[in-house]
Amino acid sequence: MSVKSTTHLNFRGDARAALEFYQSVFGGHVAAVTYKDAGNVQDPADADRVMWGQVLAENGFHVMAYDVPSGTPWDRGENAFFLSVRGETPEEIAAYWEKLSDGATIAQPLGPAQWAPLYGMLTDRFGVIWVLDVVSDHNA
Repeated sequence: MSVKSTTHLNFRGDARAALEFYQSVFGGHVAAVTYKDAGNVQDPADADRVMWGQVLAENGFHVMAYDVPSGTPWDRGENAFFLSVRGETPEEIAAYWEKLSDGATIAQPLGPAQWAPLYGMLTDRFGVIWVLDVVSDHNA
């Protein structure tokens, strides 16, 4: 088993441009899935925005990013990032979730998602927002 933690940056319409900029600085490859690609369009304005994206470079640089949906409150610089934890198995992620959720506020209960076998989001008792998921072919 292995687990990776990665900074997950939050934008409103600028995620793709930010990922491309970070790629120009650190190298690597950009991967991005839009809300339309994932079949998760709640607001037509979000269809071509990034639901999941990352830059992953051979030098070890890794950052994830997405565009906060239009229906979710967001201000630039406020809630600007999540800490993303990705594991290889549902059992591994469920064990981390159980411990992190002690005293936490659950934003998205841990469960299957269209893009991952298991996904959840919470704010821990210290105010840190965590997203946990199991790596799949869609988000490797």
